[in-house]
Amino acid sequence: MTDAVLRTVVSRETHSPRTVAMLVVVVLLLLVLAYAAVEIILSLVGAQPLLVAPGEALNAVVAAPTALMPVAFIVGGVVLAVLGLLVLILALKPGRLSRHEMQWGERAVVVDNGVVASAIAQHLSNESGIARDDIVVGVAHRSVDVTVRPPVGIPVDEAQLRHIVDEEIAAYKLTPAVRSHVRVERPDTKESR
Repeated sequence: MTDAVLRTVVSRETHSPRTVAMLVVVVLLLLVLAYAAVEIILSLVGAQPLLVAPGEALNAVVAAPTALMPVAFIVGGVVLAVLGLLVLILALKPGRLSRHEMQWGERAVVVDNGVVASAIAQHLSNESGIARDDIVVGVAHRSVDVTVRPPVGIPVDEAQLRHIVDEEIAAYKLTPAVRSHVRVERPDTKESR
């Protein structure tokens, strides 16, 4: 497999298509067009409009510059510009799936973030002696969040835990690279009465 084909496959496995966003926009546009068609048909038949007759709507649009204050136009324009910008960003920026690429020689390995989190938690448990149930790991696109909740009376060196996590993450060679955040949460030793 060529390098370009491999890059394409990895990109497809780690990025989400924007099909849902596009589908929502298309459905909204179809609903607006269907409403306009119903209003036009009702106007041609001579029946009462659902909301506004097409002629009245057109007259309101034509009279809007003199009827509305300039502030309303500015606010409306800003709202439409923001909506347009959001739709444009959704259309152009690729979505991300909860996966990372691991470098493994010339092979492409795409691994789910949950698998990475589980592997880090298990490795940290094995290396530190802390029970696996007392370690919670979350993997995001650019960060790994590790929370260790050791039982009362067990000493924990946070710097050593951070070193273990950083070494394990470095061994995975994830793309995009991630930063680790390790914190130790001690249980409250005071009993409520």
